[in-house]
Amino acid sequence: MNDSYEKILEARNIKPTAMRILVLKALSGQDHAIDLNELEFLFDQADRVTLYRTLKTFLSKKLIHHIDDGTGSIKYALCREDCDCGPEDTHVHFHCNYCGNTYCMDYVRVPPLLLPEKFYVEEISIVLKGKCEHCN
Repeated sequence: MNDSYEKILEARNIKPTAMRILVLKALSGQDHAIDLNELEFLFDQADRVTLYRTLKTFLSKKLIHHIDDGTGSIKYALCREDCDCGPEDTHVHFHCNYCGNTYCMDYVRVPPLLLPEKFYVEEISIVLKGKCEHCN
């Protein structure tokens, strides 16, 4: 099983270390985006700085993306295999006001936006808020 995680890391030009494999495995097992505190809770003895550096590496290599859902805590979620984290890959996120979870709605795309000349979109973030399917 670790071989598949190693291959995922190598496909994004990330050196597979033990911690990176563990973090990838933890993120793969989530059904919602998680913040650094939640990730830290999953590891008893992990160093917070090491976890943060791992997330930064994953972000820079576009293995994960971050979500600012308005809660004051940045959440992280795995990208789809074909994602390049460009504006064309932007999808909607849903934050549940009841359980506090934030979900990627991978196949609910943000429609193209027509902006005036000389404006270039580098990042788009749309967060819908309400009650998720588990709380409904």
